[in-house]
Amino acid sequence: MVESFLNKFFPSGYPYSVNEGYLRYTQFRALQHFSSATLSVLSTQSLLFAAGLRPTPAQATAVSWILKDGMQHVGKLICSNLGARMDSEPKCWRILADVLYDLGTGLEVISPLCPHLFLEMAGLGNFAKGMAVVAARATRLPIYSSFAKEGNLSDLFAKGEAISTLFNVLGIGAGIQLASTVCSSMQGKLVVGPLLSLFHIYCVTEEMRATPVNTLNPQRTAMIVADFLKRGRIPSPADLRYQEDLLFPGRLIEEAGSVKVGRPLHNVVKPSQLHQVKEKFPEEKFILNRGTKWTDMILERNATGEDALKGWLVAAYAAEIEKTLLKTSSDPLEEAYERMVNVFSPFLSELQAKGWHTDRFLDGTGCRFAL
Repeated sequence: MVESFLNKFFPSGYPYSVNEGYLRYTQFRALQHFSSATLSVLSTQSLLFAAGLRPTPAQATAVSWILKDGMQHVGKLICSNLGARMDSEPKCWRILADVLYDLGTGLEVISPLCPHLFLEMAGLGNFAKGMAVVAARATRLPIYSSFAKEGNLSDLFAKGEAISTLFNVLGIGAGIQLASTVCSSMQGKLVVGPLLSLFHIYCVTEEMRATPVNTLNPQRTAMIVADFLKRGRIPSPADLRYQEDLLFPGRLIEEAGSVKVGRPLHNVVKPSQLHQVKEKFPEEKFILNRGTKWTDMILERNATGEDALKGWLVAAYAAEIEKTLLKTSSDPLEEAYERMVNVFSPFLSELQAKGWHTDRFLDGTGCRFAL
């Protein structure tokens, strides 16, 4: 039975075919889908009560699919221009998707308290849920990709969806039971609903914390550089997963040079100074401009993760030189660049050996330049 369960719900070769953290991710993903499906039944029953109907729990279950699917089209239109940001920070957007989903569900649950606003409450609730569904689906691929160890992405995806389906069905069953007993009254829903929602958000947060995303974005790049300068080692994706800031991913990391990536070019340098700034590193695909509080970095349009790492190391070394008053030249960037050149080759080799993908840099909708 155990072998049959593993074959049906876990990828072939588990646990050797997946990266670290997959089991914990799967456990909380199952609980997340269970609580979400349970809450969905309660919210749909409330909507029908607000509309003046007195449905059975089974009717609420059937209608929930219609309401959910109908709003996906609106959500797709709203979220269509956010794909690059979701690629850069899939964990944050995945959590935001579930917060939006619970917000929409909450509006549906309380709709019987104001039946005269039924259309407004139902419309806003399903609008939020529609956006949540699209955001959750858009972030699914980069999250699954981080666990694929042997090119088994399709297997991971199929088994992950099998677990989601199983626990969605169990959650619907639990929701029907609650709707028939504890949550048959509005008071019961107002108690159970927030508890289920809190549990739901906790589960998805633990899912994301367990996910070792191995692509380079501004936050992860800064953390890698800070760890390298501070401890002389390069962390793996599994090492960084619990250190990522999932609420404020754009925060500056002082140990990594306080770098901001992708601000509009005209806000960083004057057009008349662009050639002069670019000439500091004529062979590189980045521009650095040090300010009093942070260092701006703008990448060339075809720059890769390796180019971003070079720029980040230069900025971090320059900040370190200024802080320790060891600068031997008029411009700390020149000395910082020399340091970067000396360490970059072994740094990059070890980074790739740890499992990081350096062929691209995911800076969301950050601005880049072309010459």
